Amino acid sequence: MSPGSGAQKSNGRGAWQPETQPLSRAKVKPSELILFTTQLSVMLDSGVVLSDALDSIAEQAEYGALKMIIMDVAAKVKNGENFSRALTGFPRVFDTMFISMVKASEASGETVKMLNVLSGYLTFEAETRKRIRGALTYPFIMALMAVAATGTLMFFVLPRFMRIYESRGASLPKITQLLVAFSKLLGNFQAMTYVLTAGVVIAAALYYWARTVNGRRVIDFLKIRTPVLGTMFVDMVVTRSMRIMATMVNTGVKLLDSVDVIQGSCDNYYFQRLWGAVDQKIRDGYQLSESMMISPHGDLMSPGIIQMLRAGEKSGRLGEVCDKVSVFYEKKLEASIRSVMTLIEPLMITILGSIIGTIAIALLLPVFRISTVIAQ
Repeated sequence: MSPGSGAQKSNGRGAWQPETQPLSRAKVKPSELILFTTQLSVMLDSGVVLSDALDSIAEQAEYGALKMIIMDVAAKVKNGENFSRALTGFPRVFDTMFISMVKASEASGETVKMLNVLSGYLTFEAETRKRIRGALTYPFIMALMAVAATGTLMFFVLPRFMRIYESRGASLPKITQLLVAFSKLLGNFQAMTYVLTAGVVIAAALYYWARTVNGRRVIDFLKIRTPVLGTMFVDMVVTRSMRIMATMVNTGVKLLDSVDVIQGSCDNYYFQRLWGAVDQKIRDGYQLSESMMISPHGDLMSPGIIQMLRAGEKSGRLGEVCDKVSVFYEKKLEASIRSVMTLIEPLMITILGSIIGTIAIALLLPVFRISTVIAQ
């Protein structure tokens, strides 16, 4: 099988068979991508030729999508293709930012340094996702327990009270009647089929709407303007942008090329508009700091950042200033993440507590009245 024909998987007996999924659509774990980037950086820094380094990493890698991808990239590099160009065939593994930074490093001759920066950035994002998942574990377990408890009460306890009330000709409390109606709806296969079908249709419509320009504009606006969450998202984008600019400017990459890479790395509509306008203003002769000030959505960059960039431009130390800004915003981002995590847990507990409390009241009201009903 050729390197680019597809990934491999085990058949359960030690042999490896080709997957039906095309290799270009394969995905790898973040930890695998971090390891690959780090290994490649170390080997290139040791003087190993790129094609030999890729071959060596492929030999050490376990059978799977990443091994086949590295083999495919190595084959293309040996045939004279640029490393960045070879990576473009796997957009689900190497995103726009990764490829753009590799391409810029090829022009500046600072591939090793750029790979180190990419490794650090990928590690930081992976740790951030891990912290978020860890913070959500407790509320998620609570939600599962709440669903289990609620299901037990609704499908096993509530029907017993219903039979007692019906046999005595008594009526259930209003809130309990609503709960009973909902329980019957869940048990009605035909009704649930309609509900699930409607849910799938609505979800599909929202999914395709989110991929349109208007949908993306609305969603990205909510990302950056929502209290607390918006601050975290803005801090994340600013940290990434300043780190990329610091690396590229310090390695001799042209400012316009740096701005182009930053624009490609932003997955938010408004930040892309900002950097696109900055690019055009710089081409018109403005300084970077001036371009940010007069560009649409320039308010996404705080006045402090613009002032620091202006000072860096005047002193000829723009790269150093960008590096300091990225370090500062990385710490600010960590604080923003902690704030979000501090907010999520009590918020989920409050929501779940309200739902379970309402159900508990609906179930306990008949219990409080059961003696009266039995006595009738």
